[in-house]
Amino acid sequence: MYRYDSYDQRLVEERAEQFADQVRRYRRGEIGEDEFKQLRLRNGLYLQRHAYMLRVAIPYGLLSSRHMRRLAHIARRYDRGYGHFTTRQNIQYNWPELDDVPDILRALAEVEMHAIQTSGNVVRNITADHLAGAAADEIADPRPYCELLRQWSTLHPEFSWLPRKFKSAITGATSDRAAIQFHDIGLQLLKDDAGRLGFKIWVGGGMGRMPVIGKVLREFLPREHILSYMESILRVYNLQGRRDNIHRARIKILVNALGIDSFRELVESEWRRISESTSSVSDAEFEYLGGFFAPLDYQRGRST
Repeated sequence: MYRYDSYDQRLVEERAEQFADQVRRYRRGEIGEDEFKQLRLRNGLYLQRHAYMLRVAIPYGLLSSRHMRRLAHIARRYDRGYGHFTTRQNIQYNWPELDDVPDILRALAEVEMHAIQTSGNVVRNITADHLAGAAADEIADPRPYCELLRQWSTLHPEFSWLPRKFKSAITGATSDRAAIQFHDIGLQLLKDDAGRLGFKIWVGGGMGRMPVIGKVLREFLPREHILSYMESILRVYNLQGRRDNIHRARIKILVNALGIDSFRELVESEWRRISESTSSVSDAEFEYLGGFFAPLDYQRGRST
């Protein structure tokens, strides 16, 4: 699995200390309720009916034993002995005290975990097939691509105040266990007739009060262009999405209002505009990330 470098580690440690300072200032009355709401949401902290709830990121649903032990420690020390694993591969603690949250974030940072962008109108956790890296029907392991998008989208300055939250999923298999058609963006790894690896891209899916099956935005995009194409999608959404009604602000509403053909035209136009000045992802970068997800020696051919 991916291991933090010095930059990653410094980022999560500084983020925890930054939030500790924000909590102190809020307690002293130096930060108002509305301002603090935006700060805590950027750190995964909701205020529910009776208590705060902290959502911790589990990128693409992958945990080590070290992570699990730390999550169990947090549940015992700061909650009521349990956590709630979510549909989108995160974990929630429903009873933390506000003054304990900075210590929780520090404890998470010690094992390369965080709660950044688990709430708020931002790019949320990138989810994947729960059998990623092990599925027999897998064309390519989606986890390196999840990690690429995670690094690209974390604290992205242009997409920190989207019209509404933005959820993505990736699968590398022929069976859609990641439910990509029910996400704002769904990416399916596949190969074209020339054997090039790339993505089929779905847009505008979602559940909630207005469930919608996503529509195909692009049949094939070479993998090296995934960041610039994602940027184009998010730019169109950021500019065109509604901000006057929280219940009509998801990208599925925009796609439905414009129609998939018009939405596609806007995205492709933006992509053509920025692609010449935006670097594509090199094979070396893909190989570097792929090295963190070396396949294990699974025994194949058995059913359970």
